[in-house]
Amino acid sequence: MARNIQSLERAAAMLRLLAGGERRLGLSDVASSLGLAKGTAHGILRTLQAEGFVEQDPASGRYQLGAELLRLGNSYLDVHELRARALVWTDDLARASGESVYVGVLHQSGVLIMHHVFRPDDSRQVLEVGAMQPLHSTALGKVLSAYDPVAHTQAHEVEREAFTPRTVTDGTDFEAILSLTRARGWACDVEETWEGIASVAAPIHDRRRMPVGAVAVAGAVERVCGEGGEPRAALVASVRDCARSVSRDLGAGRF
Repeated sequence: MARNIQSLERAAAMLRLLAGGERRLGLSDVASSLGLAKGTAHGILRTLQAEGFVEQDPASGRYQLGAELLRLGNSYLDVHELRARALVWTDDLARASGESVYVGVLHQSGVLIMHHVFRPDDSRQVLEVGAMQPLHSTALGKVLSAYDPVAHTQAHEVEREAFTPRTVTDGTDFEAILSLTRARGWACDVEETWEGIASVAAPIHDRRRMPVGAVAVAGAVERVCGEGGEPRAALVASVRDCARSVSRDLGAGRF
């Protein structure tokens, strides 16, 4: 019987370690957990990092899983429970709203788009699965920052870039937005990230009632918002209903 390749076994064990428990681990943590010398562990981590499977936080030096694991293809995403549970509901939301729908999760101080339903018209569109969005200026990011303590911390630690004149960068003002998001159960982004684009998002919870992601509708401001500049009430209700449906399918019960 052919022997397994030890370096690949160690790399696989390292990815499993980073996938569970702490979001980020230092070199010493990885080495001690797997019974490896620091030099050996560092070599494997460096190789995984070069391939995009592992990322290193420049501030702390700690390691976490890389976005390349999600970019490998839809074969991985199809078995991801969150995406699987969201498929039908997000398709329905796109048809009902006439807009693009996104499901995002926290990743490396930002929002990783893990599912994208095209706007149901004949316009040319680009699949954004695997793209990253900022936490502080997007509806998806605000929802995650409001409900997920880790996202909340990361949103305050990173530099909040002003993408447009409407982007909120002040920490106190940003915290007020998160409080409002928690109070009403949804967040919006009206030309805070991209000129002419508005979005509405709501949180998705799992069976432990923990926030695991968010769903959003995004489109032209004149379609998403009413005359007063606020998102249309019917659209907000549809996004919240979608988020609750996905959460219910994940075992969260009624919200």
